Amino acid sequence: MDLGISGRVAMVTGGSRGIGLAIAGALAAEGARTAIVARDPASLEAAAASIGALPVSADLTSPDGCKLAFDAVCRHLGPVEILINNLGGRSGSSWSDTGVAELEQAMAANVYPATRLSRLALPAMRQAGWGRVVIVASIYGRESGGSPAYNLAKAAELSWVTSLGREVAESGVTVNAVAPGSILWPGGSWDRRRESDPSAIEDFVRRELPRGSFGTASEVASVVTFLVSEQASLVTGACWTVDGGQSRSNL
Repeated sequence: MDLGISGRVAMVTGGSRGIGLAIAGALAAEGARTAIVARDPASLEAAAASIGALPVSADLTSPDGCKLAFDAVCRHLGPVEILINNLGGRSGSSWSDTGVAELEQAMAANVYPATRLSRLALPAMRQAGWGRVVIVASIYGRESGGSPAYNLAKAAELSWVTSLGREVAESGVTVNAVAPGSILWPGGSWDRRRESDPSAIEDFVRRELPRGSFGTASEVASVVTFLVSEQASLVTGACWTVDGGQSRSNL
């Protein structure tokens, strides 16, 4: 199947590892001219070289960092046509250590960079009559779970997708989310937990993951790649769960 994105300019945030790198690699494999953005220049350069992407080093938790990164992608590749808002972060672990500061930090790491970059990208997308925006949320945006601040930020992302998707639909731009479940990748949080307490993780897999295994970054990337394709032109304002049946939400 020709996904129709060859030659399109794609920007992936948090793209130097894990889900972000898998998405960037999948887009590049389809012929998209891809840029990945991350803070650490060393890991960024190696990741970009591994998939043939443009590396852009920036701190996207600040307005200036978002503008710097966006301008760099446009300068080197052209107007951004596919924006993958994958950057995220956690703050606090329970309500016992979560207050306003932790909520603000979670929003600053998740919702605000996506908002700033989308506002930068949307004018050109709307003028061209084509664009794709995807945000990587979580099953814990659709239902309770995870740390409270992370839960709140991911739920906000899904509300963001619905409202923005409706607003820009008539211009040929789609806005969607994917909600991954527990995804295992080298060096990621589940990988570290498995190393430190393998028996606890085995119990978690038996109890919480119906198919008996973690998801992979490439499985999430495959869904994202379809959502930005020509074939997904009628999909907008939606959240696609990618979790192997892990979540329990009825919606």
